[in-house]
Amino acid sequence: MIRPPLTRFCLIRHGETDWNGAKRIQGHIDIDLNAAGQAQARALRRGLSAHAFAAAFSSDLLRAWNTAQIATSGLGLAVSPAPTFRERHFGVMQGVTTLEASERFPEALRHHKARTPDYDFESGESLNDFAARIMAALDALAVLHAGQNVLVFTHGGVLDVVYRAATGREQHLPRDFLLPNAALNWVGRDDQGWKLISWADCSHLNRALDEVLE
Repeated sequence: MIRPPLTRFCLIRHGETDWNGAKRIQGHIDIDLNAAGQAQARALRRGLSAHAFAAAFSSDLLRAWNTAQIATSGLGLAVSPAPTFRERHFGVMQGVTTLEASERFPEALRHHKARTPDYDFESGESLNDFAARIMAALDALAVLHAGQNVLVFTHGGVLDVVYRAATGREQHLPRDFLLPNAALNWVGRDDQGWKLISWADCSHLNRALDEVLE
């Protein structure tokens, strides 16, 4: 019996923003790249040029979209906007640091640190709903592009969800893996499910910040 082919995804967290440096939660707030993020996106061309992709998609938030546009320039890739790959909506926590949240939204911060699966930050998105959104979109692309390489520009929270799906690590457990800006992260999908291929490849970069610690 012939098994369905492996679909390979290269997932990239956007380049750095000023809010990343300040460890300020962005969520759906549309923050653009800073100069370091633009440089990371240019460096991504080197990392991507060694691979062929059947399709490329990007979150429509500026930090991901502009990373995609810069990184694919000259590579002959047309990037399609994909709002489904936006970051999680963090509700009342959007726009604040963890220190500010400890003063203004202590209950929300407690749930954030605990990774409470069904908590939605009062006006945002629960971890369960967020993970379901991301994995449904990737499952659909895996069918559409079976056996091919697919490139996705997205966000740290999205990568967190995907890493856990590929390694069997439950969503509520603390993070023990890196989510650097503009790194190459490869996962695969076949009839046996999701699997990790390689993660957090920063060999093309001089600088890459990790995602805000959970």
